[in-house]
Amino acid sequence: MTAIDAHAVTARHRALWASGDYPRIARDVVAPLGPILVEACRIGPHHGVLDVAAGAGNAARPAARTGATVVASDLVPELLAAGRAEAEAEGLSLQWEEADAAALPFEDADFDVVMSCIGVMFAPDHRRCAAELLRTCRPGGRIGLLSWTPEGFIGRMFATMRPYAPAPPPGAQPPVLWGSEEHLDEILGTGVTDVAAQRRTLRVERFADGAAFRDYFRAHYGPTIGVYASLADDPDRAAALDRDLAALGDDALADGVMEWEYLLWTATRAQPSASSQSA
Repeated sequence: MTAIDAHAVTARHRALWASGDYPRIARDVVAPLGPILVEACRIGPHHGVLDVAAGAGNAARPAARTGATVVASDLVPELLAAGRAEAEAEGLSLQWEEADAAALPFEDADFDVVMSCIGVMFAPDHRRCAAELLRTCRPGGRIGLLSWTPEGFIGRMFATMRPYAPAPPPGAQPPVLWGSEEHLDEILGTGVTDVAAQRRTLRVERFADGAAFRDYFRAHYGPTIGVYASLADDPDRAAALDRDLAALGDDALADGVMEWEYLLWTATRAQPSASSQSA
C-alpha cells in the first residue's frame, strides 16, 4: 500500500471537519448513537474510558454520565471546544485532548474501554489507527466501534459523492470499510477476542424530502461541504451532484423515515501471548 503523507492528511482532515457544524448534526440526527455504543461497551463508574475521534463527545458525554473517568480525544479543536461547552452546561467532568487517532498521546494499556462512534472510521490510515486502539486498551478491556456500513445510507451517500470529489490522499482507505466485519477482522482480529457484531439502523425522521436532506448536509457536514467546494468552478457538476444527492435521499425515504445502517462492534482486548511478553 502507498504510504500516507501524515502531516498533509492531518491538516486536510482538521480543516474539513472544522468547516461544517458537526456538533449540530450530532444533536439533530445522530444523538442516539453515542448512548448505544456506551451501553454495548458496558461502561460503568469504575472504568477509565478513551473516546477516539470523539468529535463533540456524542459518546464521551454519555459515558461520563455513568460515572466513568472519560478522555475525549479528537483532531479538531473546534469540535472539542463545542463538546467541552456542552459537557460543562450539563455539569459533566471530562478530559478533552487534541490528538490524532493514528498517533494517540497515551500510554500503553491506559484504559479499560477504548471506543469510537462514527469517528475513527474517517481517519485514512486504518491499520495505524487499529493498532492505537489496541495499544491503549488494557488486556481484558473492551474495544467498541460504531461505524456506518458500506451498504447503508451513509455508505451510499459517500459512493454518490465519490465521482465528484477530489482524489483521496495516496494510501487512504474508504471510511465505510470500518462498517465491514471482514475489514475489522483484518485490522484488529489478532488483537481481540469475544467479538460481537450487529448491524442495526438509525431511524431518521428529520427530512421531508431528498432535497431537504441534501441542503442540510451541504450546509453542515464537512465532507459534503468539501466536495461542493471542489466544484466551485464547475457549476454544471455541482448541479449534477445536487440532483444525485436529492435522488438518493428521496429513494431512502419511506413515509418520512430514513433508516441509516451502522455496524455495532465490540470485543475484548486479547491477553498478550507468552512470546510477545518475553520479546
